[in-house]
Amino acid sequence: MEKEETRVSLKGIKDSFSGCYDYTERRMSLGGEGGIEATVCFLDGLVSGEAIAREVIKPATNETRFGGVSLQSRAIELFMSGVVYSSTAKLCTGLNETIEYMLAGFCAVVFDKAGAAVTFEVKSPVGRAVTEPKEEKVIKGAKDVFVEILKTNTMLVRRKIKSSSLKFKQVYIGEQAKTMAVIVYMEDYTDMDLVIEMEKRLAKPQTDIVLSASSIEEYLEDRPKTPFPQMLRTERPDRFCMNILEGRVGLIVDGLPMGYLAPGTFSQFYKVPEDIANHFVVASIMNVMRYIALVITVLLPAFYVAVAMYHQEMLPTRLLLSIINSRQAVPFPAALEIIAMLAAFELLQEAGLRMPSTIGTTVSILGALIVGQAAVDAKVVSPIVVIVIALAGIAGYTVPDQDMSAALRVFRFLFVLAAIVGGLYGLVLAGVLLICHMCSIESFGISYMEPFSGDKWRDKLRAFLRLPVRSTKHLKPELDPERKEDESD
Repeated sequence: MEKEETRVSLKGIKDSFSGCYDYTERRMSLGGEGGIEATVCFLDGLVSGEAIAREVIKPATNETRFGGVSLQSRAIELFMSGVVYSSTAKLCTGLNETIEYMLAGFCAVVFDKAGAAVTFEVKSPVGRAVTEPKEEKVIKGAKDVFVEILKTNTMLVRRKIKSSSLKFKQVYIGEQAKTMAVIVYMEDYTDMDLVIEMEKRLAKPQTDIVLSASSIEEYLEDRPKTPFPQMLRTERPDRFCMNILEGRVGLIVDGLPMGYLAPGTFSQFYKVPEDIANHFVVASIMNVMRYIALVITVLLPAFYVAVAMYHQEMLPTRLLLSIINSRQAVPFPAALEIIAMLAAFELLQEAGLRMPSTIGTTVSILGALIVGQAAVDAKVVSPIVVIVIALAGIAGYTVPDQDMSAALRVFRFLFVLAAIVGGLYGLVLAGVLLICHMCSIESFGISYMEPFSGDKWRDKLRAFLRLPVRSTKHLKPELDPERKEDESD
């Protein structure tokens, strides 16, 4: 038998927030002097004191509104009927419920004798302004970005999708913090099985508080042990809305300046909003170049190691002689050179990310130009290795998603190790294993390699080419509920 929830009391609220310097309360007489006593309780800083005074206390102490009221139950009825100015009023009879509302930015007008409280939303407007995206650069598109305030983020989505079919389903995450989040979907486009599955997975997290993306990502992904990201994460509302209109289900969490999208397929991580903004020919060429850069960034260092160690006969004679001449004074083998330079490149990138922007630029210039040139002049590394690592690094920067870029860097090291062990044979075997691994991943019931794993060539071409807007639909074929039913039949 479940334990009955404790009724609201001023003492219970005080005990819950004992030792909290920001807990504040103010007693007031409804309708002026001689009226019913009530207590306004709130957390200073989380709410706006000006809003409390203007929207709650001022009308509550007005004699014409509450004059002559002698019962607390009648006063509660007046509060709920809209006598005060606040736009949101909630009646709470349980202590835990009242505390949750106070932690969410509400003030509570407590009536001790009635064992109830009326809460009003008076959140503090303090928050980061909507600025330009920093992680995802915008060339042609809207220059707004998600912030840490949930309602601001939902407003940004509403401004772009002005449809009653756009739904926001409220959920809470975390055992203690009860972090608010909303599941975003289009009622006409989204497969409701995806929405139900998202709800189920959000009920699993046992974390006490959600302060970072990793707090919930592992619970939402089908294969959390693989380095490949399985949920699309974006700070751009326009990219978020584009995927919602394609039939995906979104998630926005209070306190996190980003939106999540599921299911996440490999090809989707290589799509950028500028593909729609640019001419379809230009967008198609750039998309194909991104896939070519994918092959270069993952395979080029390993291919050089395999050829240098086992398959020198594959190189043209002049190129081979040039490589031999550049390596004659270098004391280290090619494999060690590649691994050392890859590690140095990762350290240099990490230093640039962690340092302040102005210093980070200086560190990058020092590492790339001065230290790199000095290492070549000192015959520590050969120039061809510097060129190979530089090309692989530049190709890696074309990946639109940072999580996908990090996963590819991991496999770049693994491919180099495979090339050291088995040459081109080891490289081919590693490639086959990687493709098999990627084909085994699913995201919310959708194959990670869609549309490459499908049997329709038109769908495969859509992953590489951006067709004219007139010949495309909003709904992605692999997310079409009707198509799934046809295939199951």
